[in-house]
Amino acid sequence: MKGQGALWFQGVVVVQARGGAPERFVNRALEGGIALSGIRWTSQGLLQFEVSVSDFFRLRPFLKETGCRIHVKQRKGLPFWLVKAEKRVWFTGGIALFFAIIFMLSSLVWSVEVEGNAKLSDEQILRAAKAEGLYPLQWSFRLQSPDTLSKRLVSSLPGTTWIGVEKKGTKVTIQVVEMTLPDVPELQSPRHLVASADGVVTQIIAEAGKPVVKKNTRVKKGQTLISGLIGNETNARAVVAKGSVRGLVWYEFLVETPLTQRVKVYTGEKKSKWYAVIGSRALQVSGYGSDGYESSETIDRLERFSWRGLELPLGRMKETVLETTLQERTLSQDEAKAVGLMQAKADVIEKAGLDAVVRSEFVLHEKAENGKVYMKVLFEVEQSLIQEVPIVQMQGD
Repeated sequence: MKGQGALWFQGVVVVQARGGAPERFVNRALEGGIALSGIRWTSQGLLQFEVSVSDFFRLRPFLKETGCRIHVKQRKGLPFWLVKAEKRVWFTGGIALFFAIIFMLSSLVWSVEVEGNAKLSDEQILRAAKAEGLYPLQWSFRLQSPDTLSKRLVSSLPGTTWIGVEKKGTKVTIQVVEMTLPDVPELQSPRHLVASADGVVTQIIAEAGKPVVKKNTRVKKGQTLISGLIGNETNARAVVAKGSVRGLVWYEFLVETPLTQRVKVYTGEKKSKWYAVIGSRALQVSGYGSDGYESSETIDRLERFSWRGLELPLGRMKETVLETTLQERTLSQDEAKAVGLMQAKADVIEKAGLDAVVRSEFVLHEKAENGKVYMKVLFEVEQSLIQEVPIVQMQGD
C-alpha cells in the first residue's frame, strides 16, 4: 500500500463485500494490481477492506467475475472533507480566518526589550532600533538579519562594544554591552576627618593622613580623628585624609506604643474577573459589576498563549478581588514593649547609617497608662564616626 498520507490526499473508502466468492474476489483484485489494505472478516461474516477512490472504480470487472456485491461503509480523505467543507462554507471560512489571524499576529513584533544597558537609556536604544526598522507592530519578515541589525546599532550608538539582537516568538531582545572606561579619580581638596558625634573609638584605619587618636579613646563631636597635615612644623604638607573610624555612640529614645492596634486581615470573600488580552490591551469578559467591598486588595495573574514554542500576543488575565477588613488586636505589655523596641531600632539604624550595628539596649524607664506603653531606651550603637572637613590654607604674600 502507498503511504497513509498520500492515500488521505487521494481519498479512501472502507468497503464490505457480500455474496459470491469474496476470497476469490480479493485475490483477483490483488492480481489485477489493485491495492487493498485492512482486509479482515467482520463479526457479521462480511469481508471488509480499504481501497483508494481511484482503484475503487476498477473493481467492477472482478465483481462480475466473482458474483460479489460491495457496500461502502465509510469515506475518508481530502476529497470527502472538501465536499463537507463546501456544505459548511461559513464554518470552514471561520476556521481559515482564525488560522490566518493567528499567523498574522505571530508574524508581528509585539515587544522590544533592552537589557544590559547602564549608561545609555532605553529610550536612546529603542530610538536607534526604530530608525533601523525594529519597533513594536513591525512585520517580522521586514526585519533585517540579526547580524546586520547588531552592526548598525553598534555604529549608531556610541559607547557600545557589542549589541546582540535575538528574536523569540513575538518578542525581540536587544542585549547591550557598553564600553568600560577607567574611572577618573575625582579631584579633592586637602581635608581632615573629624568626629561626627560624641563616642568611643573602636577601630581606626588611616589610608592617607596621620591618625591623632587611638582605639578606646573618647572623642567629642568635631574632634580631629585623622589629620590631613603630615610632616613636621618646618616641612608640613596638606593631603586628602582617607580612612575609616568606627566607634560607640549612645542614642536615647522615648518610645510610645498603643496596646490596641488595628491590623488588616482577609475575610475570605473574593470575586474573580476575567479579561481577554490582546497585545497590551485587556477586554473584560466576565465578573461585571461592583464587588461591594468597603476595602479590598486586588491580585492579577496573566497567562500568555503559545503555539509551537512561539509566545502569541494573545492571552487571558484573572483579576481576583479579596475583601479585607481592619481588626483590633490587643497586645500585652510585653508584646507592646517588643513592638516599640523593634521600631526604635529601625529609627536608630536610619539615623546612624545602614552600616551601624546596635550592640546593646537599656530600658531606663517604663510605664503603662492610658492604653499605651511608654519607655525611655538607651541604645549603644557602633557606627562610622568620620566627617570630612576641608583644610583652609593661608598663603603668604
